[in-house]
Amino acid sequence: MDLQNILFYVFSALTLGCGVLVIANPFSRNPVTSAMFLVLTIISMAGLFVLLHAFFLAAVQILVYAGAVIVLFLFVIMLLDLKAEALRRVRIYGLVAGVVSVGAILSIFLKSLGSTLFSTESPPAPEGGPAELGKLLFTNYVLPFEVVSVLLLVAMIGVILLSKRNLD
Repeated sequence: MDLQNILFYVFSALTLGCGVLVIANPFSRNPVTSAMFLVLTIISMAGLFVLLHAFFLAAVQILVYAGAVIVLFLFVIMLLDLKAEALRRVRIYGLVAGVVSVGAILSIFLKSLGSTLFSTESPPAPEGGPAELGKLLFTNYVLPFEVVSVLLLVAMIGVILLSKRNLD
């Protein structure tokens, strides 16, 4: 086993472990602790990008997600001023919606995994530079890119509405 395989297993284990600790954190019920585990998940995913020789994606992953998005999450956590009593209460609607969404994501994942296991051709992989990534993103993946941009816009509007409601 060479060093690249060992690093792949280490970064994969870190990504999965920290990803689980974001949601099911036995150490603390503080949301800031979960946000810090999310930072560790993002950094270990950047390590996986480096192993794939996608250095630009690894840099963007760290700069954009570990920098800007986590700061946004921390601002939202501080603006909401969550009380310990509100954190302990589990709503049935949220639990059902979470189970349904995880089931939908799992079914999509299993469907795509099943289609790739039996296919003999491999898709062309870009080298990870900005020109190749931009060309691939705006030709083959325009719809998912636009869906993510609308989702981020809705999240930003939600943060503004939540912070304005607390000020009134």
